[in-house]
Amino acid sequence: MRLLAEIERTSGVGRKGAIVRRDAVRAIARQGEQILMVYSTKHGDYHFPGGGVSFGETHLEALARELKEECGAKLVVVHGSFGKVVEYDYAKEAYFDLFCMTSYYYFCSIGPELGQLELEDYEVALGLEPCWVTVEEALRANKALLANGAPPWTRRETLVLELLTKAAPA
Repeated sequence: MRLLAEIERTSGVGRKGAIVRRDAVRAIARQGEQILMVYSTKHGDYHFPGGGVSFGETHLEALARELKEECGAKLVVVHGSFGKVVEYDYAKEAYFDLFCMTSYYYFCSIGPELGQLELEDYEVALGLEPCWVTVEEALRANKALLANGAPPWTRRETLVLELLTKAAPA
């Protein structure tokens, strides 16, 4: 999968030492001119539906699970990959120096209905709500937050939204 970007969440974090790695999958689902995003009522940011890949899980299995949990959506088909973003930060875990997360973005189609959410406690605390918005609307909101302090994932999601405005429709 093509590399879209490498991001240092903390400036000067480097790439040396004991690394804890995490893989995540993110869905890019379109409906006409709109895209499915997850909105945080706490922070006011938009992010792509998705999350961590569990041990023994394939990317497709994780994508289907995350769409169901965060959006109540049924994954119908994956059309292909858009790319991946690799993020680096200092590790919070003992015995590790560096945290490295790779987010894999996939174009997909979902069923017509958004159903019951199955959010984790921290997601409830963030006030996560699935919604259909234009790429430009999500981009505008995220850029405004970046100027005034934003959750650490906002930079990654804003970058991918910007790249989508330049990409041909899937």
